[in-house]
Amino acid sequence: MTKEDIVAIILEKPLVPVYYNADAAVTKNIIGACYEAGIRAFEFTNRGENAIDVFSNIQPFVKQYCPEMILGIGTIVNAETAEKYIALGADFVVQPGTTQEVGNVCKKHNIAWVPGVMTPTEIYSALSLGANMVKIFPGNVVGSAYVKALRGPMPNVKIMVTGGVEPTESSLKEWFGAGANAVGLGSQLFKDMNEIEIFKTKVKGLFSFIQP
Repeated sequence: MTKEDIVAIILEKPLVPVYYNADAAVTKNIIGACYEAGIRAFEFTNRGENAIDVFSNIQPFVKQYCPEMILGIGTIVNAETAEKYIALGADFVVQPGTTQEVGNVCKKHNIAWVPGVMTPTEIYSALSLGANMVKIFPGNVVGSAYVKALRGPMPNVKIMVTGGVEPTESSLKEWFGAGANAVGLGSQLFKDMNEIEIFKTKVKGLFSFIQP
């Protein structure tokens, strides 16, 4: 699968859970429920000491039981870490900021790269370094009006917004209406995980709020 294929999946199913748990079994249950609810792109974050071990455990699970899902790795800050996760099968790499060395690693392996940006200068810089999509982070700091303003001079840039996006009709309509192509959904998404069927029903319903 090419990086263009990966981006196409994110654009088609643009709700991307952003998640970390030190327990691989719990993470598998989360991923499985998300998959059954229609999620097709999942970002596991590199935020714990054993994140690599957990990722190496869940990646084969995704390939076997969630064959239409792409599994990305987030919170990558250097080339060495990017190399490790790509070797373990990461489909895409997400950063909180933009570092050229990580972009170079992704380019070398033909892996989709989604660096974090804030300003127009940072967006243009990331694109010049080979970004396939940029992540506006933290979204709640700049607000949806900022994304809408960016669309004037940057109508074709693929933008994911993470931070401050809530799993509600009003929030999703606000961000997608402003021009976001995809959103990352964090802890707010997983509040109902004690009731898996309720969670799956909720997630399925979220997609109806972003239909054109």
